[in-house]
Amino acid sequence: MKLSAGVRMVHDRVTGKHVLLGPERGLVLDETARAVVALIDGTRSLDDIVDALDARAPRDTVRRDVSAFLEALTDRRMLTP
Repeated sequence: MKLSAGVRMVHDRVTGKHVLLGPERGLVLDETARAVVALIDGTRSLDDIVDALDARAPRDTVRRDVSAFLEALTDRRMLTP
């Protein structure tokens, strides 16, 4: 999976938050979402991303949450599976 063409993560200097920007859309990221997006590089699978996160919750919970987030990004056409 990789970010869709024209989608990139930027740091908003005004708010201090990370934002995922795409053509005609934007999504403010919390720290967890920022960590997930930072791991999307076109080579990692869902399991690789889950493994790379510092999981303070049970693996099943982390996998479910990351999977739901990636699905939402795909639905918004910000992620290419």
